[in-house]
Amino acid sequence: MSEETPKIHIDSDWKAQAQAEKAKLAEQDKKAAESAAEGGGAMPGQLPPASFETLVSTLATQAVYALGGVQDPQTGQRMVDLGLARHSIDLLGVLEEKTKGNLTEEQADMIAQTVYELRNHYVQIGNAARAQAAADPSAAAPGPIQ
Repeated sequence: MSEETPKIHIDSDWKAQAQAEKAKLAEQDKKAAESAAEGGGAMPGQLPPASFETLVSTLATQAVYALGGVQDPQTGQRMVDLGLARHSIDLLGVLEEKTKGNLTEEQADMIAQTVYELRNHYVQIGNAARAQAAADPSAAAPGPIQ
């Protein structure tokens, strides 16, 4: 009896197939990330990309919330905190001033328009709060918008 050494058959196709699958998945991930970045949004379950636009949007959202523009998810009521709103708007103003000359035209327009609109909204809400306080002194304490 002759002793035969077992022949090892290496299927090189599996390597090529695995590499092709890996490349395909990487390309899909890249396309998904690019489309999320182009759309200014994030993929589900992920934070948006760190960008100037995201920073402005975050601060603006805080201001809008403090101006009663969004219901509190726990109470379902809109709360007005003019101090917090002013702080968020002032931060945007500082950002606008400190980045002047270093932004693209679109970025400069975005922050200028955002600050302008928030300041106007702040004045309107502040005037309404003062009028309400003058009409009903017991309503002077901050709280839900009626």
